[in-house]
Amino acid sequence: MLDFNHRSGTAERINAAVDAALEAERAAKPPRDYLGASRLGHACERALQFEFAGAPKDEGQAFSGRSLRIFAIGHALEDLAIRWLRAAGLDLVTQKREGGQFGFSVAGGRIRGHVDGIVAEAPAALGLRTPALWECKTMNAQNWRETVAKGVAVAKPVYATQIALYQAYMEAAVPGISAARALFTAINKDTAELHHELVPFDADIAQRMSDRGVRILRATDAGELLPRIAAHRDFFECRFCPWAERCWSLPA
Repeated sequence: MLDFNHRSGTAERINAAVDAALEAERAAKPPRDYLGASRLGHACERALQFEFAGAPKDEGQAFSGRSLRIFAIGHALEDLAIRWLRAAGLDLVTQKREGGQFGFSVAGGRIRGHVDGIVAEAPAALGLRTPALWECKTMNAQNWRETVAKGVAVAKPVYATQIALYQAYMEAAVPGISAARALFTAINKDTAELHHELVPFDADIAQRMSDRGVRILRATDAGELLPRIAAHRDFFECRFCPWAERCWSLPA
Protein backbone atom coordinates (compact mmCIF):
# COMPACT_ATOMS: atom_id res chain seq x y z
CA MET A 1 0.00 0.00 0.00
CA LEU A 2 1.37 3.43 -0.94
CA ASP A 3 2.36 5.72 1.88
CA PHE A 4 1.15 9.10 0.63
CA ASN A 5 2.27 10.88 3.80
CA HIS A 6 5.80 9.62 3.21
CA ARG A 7 5.67 10.71 -0.41
CA SER A 8 4.44 14.16 0.59
CA GLY A 9 7.23 14.51 3.13
CA THR A 10 9.83 13.58 0.53
CA ALA A 11 8.43 16.15 -1.92
CA GLU A 12 8.49 18.86 0.72
CA ARG A 13 12.11 18.08 1.64
CA ILE A 14 13.23 18.09 -1.99
CA ASN A 15 11.38 21.34 -2.72
CA ALA A 16 12.86 22.97 0.38
CA ALA A 17 16.34 21.91 -0.71
CA VAL A 18 15.78 23.24 -4.25
CA ASP A 19 14.48 26.56 -2.98
CA ALA A 20 17.31 26.90 -0.45
CA ALA A 21 19.86 26.33 -3.22
CA LEU A 22 18.22 28.92 -5.47
CA GLU A 23 18.00 31.47 -2.67
CA ALA A 24 21.67 30.89 -1.75
CA GLU A 25 22.66 31.28 -5.39
CA ARG A 26 20.72 34.56 -5.58
CA ALA A 27 22.25 35.85 -2.33
CA ALA A 28 25.76 35.15 -3.63
CA LYS A 29 25.28 37.41 -6.65
CA PRO A 30 26.57 40.97 -6.23
CA PRO A 31 23.74 43.52 -6.12
CA ARG A 32 23.15 45.85 -9.03
CA ASP A 33 25.03 49.12 -8.78
CA TYR A 34 23.04 50.82 -11.52
CA LEU A 35 19.51 51.81 -12.51
CA GLY A 36 18.09 49.31 -14.98
CA ALA A 37 16.13 50.65 -17.93
CA SER A 38 13.69 47.79 -17.40
CA ARG A 39 12.74 49.37 -14.06
CA LEU A 40 12.61 53.09 -14.84
CA GLY A 41 8.93 52.96 -15.74
CA HIS A 42 8.01 51.83 -12.21
CA ALA A 43 5.38 54.12 -10.72
CA CYS A 44 7.29 55.27 -7.60
CA GLU A 45 10.55 57.20 -7.81
CA ARG A 46 11.28 56.66 -4.13
CA ALA A 47 11.07 52.88 -4.62
CA LEU A 48 13.49 53.17 -7.53
CA GLN A 49 15.79 55.22 -5.33
CA PHE A 50 15.76 52.53 -2.63
CA GLU A 51 16.47 49.92 -5.28
CA PHE A 52 19.37 51.86 -6.79
CA ALA A 53 20.89 52.59 -3.38
CA GLY A 54 20.68 48.92 -2.40
CA ALA A 55 18.47 49.61 0.61
CA PRO A 56 17.63 46.35 2.44
CA LYS A 57 14.13 45.10 1.72
CA ASP A 58 11.61 44.73 4.54
CA GLU A 59 11.67 41.49 6.48
CA GLY A 60 10.20 38.64 4.45
CA GLN A 61 10.39 40.58 1.17
CA ALA A 62 13.41 38.86 -0.37
CA PHE A 63 12.69 36.74 -3.43
CA SER A 64 11.52 33.27 -2.42
CA GLY A 65 12.67 30.09 -4.10
CA ARG A 66 9.28 29.87 -5.81
CA SER A 67 9.69 33.38 -7.25
CA LEU A 68 13.15 32.49 -8.50
CA ARG A 69 11.74 29.38 -10.16
CA ILE A 70 9.11 31.51 -11.88
CA PHE A 71 11.82 33.87 -13.17
CA ALA A 72 13.85 30.93 -14.47
CA ILE A 73 10.85 29.49 -16.31
CA GLY A 74 10.31 32.90 -17.93
CA HIS A 75 13.91 32.93 -19.20
CA ALA A 76 13.51 29.40 -20.57
CA LEU A 77 10.33 30.40 -22.42
CA GLU A 78 12.11 33.40 -23.92
CA ASP A 79 14.79 31.04 -25.26
CA LEU A 80 12.02 28.99 -26.88
CA ALA A 81 10.52 32.14 -28.43
CA ILE A 82 13.90 32.95 -29.99
CA ARG A 83 13.98 29.48 -31.55
CA TRP A 84 10.41 29.76 -32.81
CA LEU A 85 10.91 33.18 -34.40
CA ARG A 86 14.10 32.07 -36.10
CA ALA A 87 12.25 29.03 -37.44
CA ALA A 88 9.66 31.47 -38.86
CA GLY A 89 12.40 33.15 -40.89
CA LEU A 90 13.40 36.09 -38.70
CA ASP A 91 17.12 36.84 -38.45
CA LEU A 92 16.97 37.45 -34.69
CA VAL A 93 20.32 38.37 -33.18
CA THR A 94 20.61 38.00 -29.42
CA GLN A 95 24.38 38.03 -28.85
CA LYS A 96 27.17 40.33 -29.96
CA ARG A 97 29.97 38.81 -32.01
CA GLU A 98 32.32 39.08 -29.06
CA GLY A 99 29.71 37.57 -26.78
CA GLY A 100 27.17 39.00 -24.35
CA GLN A 101 23.83 40.75 -24.83
CA PHE A 102 23.35 43.95 -26.76
CA GLY A 103 22.84 46.88 -24.45
CA PHE A 104 23.77 50.40 -23.48
CA SER A 105 25.40 52.23 -20.59
CA VAL A 106 25.03 55.96 -19.86
CA ALA A 107 25.53 58.37 -16.95
CA GLY A 108 28.92 56.90 -16.15
CA GLY A 109 27.53 53.38 -16.22
CA ARG A 110 24.87 54.13 -13.64
CA ILE A 111 21.96 53.69 -16.06
CA ARG A 112 22.11 50.54 -18.17
CA GLY A 113 19.95 48.24 -20.22
CA HIS A 114 20.30 44.88 -21.94
CA VAL A 115 18.03 44.09 -24.86
CA ASP A 116 16.50 40.70 -25.61
CA GLY A 117 17.41 40.89 -29.27
CA ILE A 118 17.52 42.72 -32.57
CA VAL A 119 15.66 41.66 -35.70
CA ALA A 120 18.28 42.17 -38.39
CA GLU A 121 16.12 40.93 -41.25
CA ALA A 122 12.67 39.40 -41.73
CA PRO A 123 10.64 37.93 -44.59
CA ALA A 124 8.90 40.67 -46.56
CA ALA A 125 5.53 39.00 -46.03
CA LEU A 126 5.75 39.72 -42.29
CA GLY A 127 5.80 43.49 -42.84
CA LEU A 128 8.64 44.24 -40.44
CA ARG A 129 11.03 47.11 -40.97
CA THR A 130 14.55 46.30 -39.83
CA PRO A 131 16.70 46.63 -37.83
CA ALA A 132 14.10 46.41 -35.08
CA LEU A 133 14.30 45.97 -31.35
CA TRP A 134 12.84 42.71 -30.04
CA GLU A 135 11.53 42.53 -26.49
CA CYS A 136 9.92 39.43 -25.01
CA LYS A 137 7.88 38.98 -21.83
CA THR A 138 6.10 36.00 -20.29
CA MET A 139 2.77 36.51 -18.52
CA ASN A 140 -0.01 34.61 -16.84
CA ALA A 141 -3.26 34.28 -18.79
CA GLN A 142 -4.97 37.29 -17.20
CA ASN A 143 -2.12 39.70 -17.88
CA TRP A 144 -1.63 38.27 -21.37
CA ARG A 145 -5.28 38.79 -22.28
CA GLU A 146 -5.18 42.37 -20.99
CA THR A 147 -2.07 43.09 -23.05
CA VAL A 148 -3.66 41.65 -26.18
CA ALA A 149 -6.84 43.69 -25.63
CA LYS A 150 -5.29 47.03 -24.68
CA GLY A 151 -1.78 46.97 -26.16
CA VAL A 152 1.46 47.05 -24.24
CA ALA A 153 1.57 50.84 -23.79
CA VAL A 154 -1.73 50.86 -21.87
CA ALA A 155 -1.64 47.45 -20.21
CA LYS A 156 2.04 47.38 -19.27
CA PRO A 157 3.52 50.89 -19.24
CA VAL A 158 6.71 49.67 -17.51
CA TYR A 159 7.41 47.49 -20.55
CA ALA A 160 6.56 50.34 -22.93
CA THR A 161 9.04 52.56 -21.09
CA GLN A 162 11.70 49.89 -21.36
CA ILE A 163 11.13 49.57 -25.11
CA ALA A 164 11.29 53.35 -25.69
CA LEU A 165 14.53 53.69 -23.71
CA TYR A 166 16.12 50.80 -25.57
CA GLN A 167 15.12 52.24 -28.94
CA ALA A 168 16.56 55.62 -27.97
CA TYR A 169 19.84 54.50 -26.48
CA MET A 170 20.56 51.69 -28.96
CA GLU A 171 20.35 54.06 -31.92
CA ALA A 172 24.06 54.90 -31.74
CA ALA A 173 25.07 51.23 -31.88
CA VAL A 174 22.33 50.11 -34.29
CA PRO A 175 21.44 53.01 -36.61
CA GLY A 176 17.78 52.97 -37.62
CA ILE A 177 16.52 50.98 -34.65
CA SER A 178 14.46 53.91 -33.37
CA ALA A 179 12.89 54.51 -36.79
CA ALA A 180 11.60 50.96 -37.02
CA ARG A 181 8.76 49.79 -34.80
CA ALA A 182 9.91 47.42 -32.08
CA LEU A 183 8.61 43.86 -32.10
CA PHE A 184 7.11 43.02 -28.71
CA THR A 185 6.35 39.35 -28.02
CA ALA A 186 4.24 38.22 -25.07
CA ILE A 187 4.01 34.53 -24.15
CA ASN A 188 1.00 33.22 -22.25
CA LYS A 189 2.60 30.92 -19.67
CA ASP A 190 -0.69 29.11 -19.09
CA THR A 191 -1.60 28.31 -22.71
CA ALA A 192 1.58 28.91 -24.79
CA GLU A 193 -0.33 31.47 -26.91
CA LEU A 194 1.82 34.13 -28.51
CA HIS A 195 1.04 37.82 -28.94
CA HIS A 196 3.17 39.99 -31.24
CA GLU A 197 2.85 43.75 -31.36
CA LEU A 198 4.67 46.44 -33.32
CA VAL A 199 5.53 49.36 -31.04
CA PRO A 200 6.48 52.74 -32.54
CA PHE A 201 9.25 54.73 -30.88
CA ASP A 202 7.88 57.10 -28.24
CA ALA A 203 10.50 59.83 -27.93
CA ASP A 204 8.51 61.63 -25.22
CA ILE A 205 8.55 58.62 -22.91
CA ALA A 206 12.24 58.04 -23.59
CA GLN A 207 13.09 61.64 -22.69
CA ARG A 208 10.91 61.76 -19.58
CA MET A 209 12.27 58.49 -18.25
CA SER A 210 15.84 59.54 -19.00
CA ASP A 211 15.21 62.71 -17.01
CA ARG A 212 13.72 60.59 -14.24
CA GLY A 213 16.86 58.46 -14.10
CA VAL A 214 19.07 61.53 -13.78
CA ARG A 215 16.77 62.90 -11.06
CA ILE A 216 17.07 59.68 -9.04
CA LEU A 217 20.86 59.64 -9.38
CA ARG A 218 21.23 63.28 -8.33
CA ALA A 219 18.87 62.94 -5.36
CA THR A 220 20.65 59.82 -4.14
CA ASP A 221 24.08 61.45 -4.50
CA ALA A 222 22.83 64.47 -2.53
CA GLY A 223 21.29 62.30 0.21
CA GLU A 224 17.82 63.59 -0.63
CA LEU A 225 14.71 61.44 -0.37
CA LEU A 226 12.34 61.66 -3.33
CA PRO A 227 8.58 61.95 -2.72
CA ARG A 228 6.39 58.91 -2.25
CA ILE A 229 3.90 58.04 -4.95
CA ALA A 230 0.97 58.21 -2.50
CA ALA A 231 -0.29 60.09 0.54
CA HIS A 232 -1.61 56.97 2.28
CA ARG A 233 0.05 53.68 3.07
CA ASP A 234 -2.86 51.57 1.83
CA PHE A 235 -2.29 52.77 -1.76
CA PHE A 236 -2.13 49.79 -4.12
CA GLU A 237 1.55 50.20 -5.09
CA CYS A 238 2.59 50.71 -1.47
CA ARG A 239 0.87 47.53 -0.28
CA PHE A 240 3.11 45.45 -2.54
CA CYS A 241 6.33 47.45 -2.17
CA PRO A 242 9.29 45.58 -0.61
CA TRP A 243 10.42 48.82 1.07
CA ALA A 244 7.03 49.87 2.50
CA GLU A 245 8.08 49.63 6.16
CA ARG A 246 11.25 51.58 5.53
CA CYS A 247 9.48 54.16 3.37
CA TRP A 248 6.62 54.94 5.76
CA SER A 249 8.97 55.21 8.75
CA LEU A 250 10.78 58.08 6.99
CA PRO A 251 9.67 61.67 6.29
CA ALA A 252 7.24 62.31 3.45
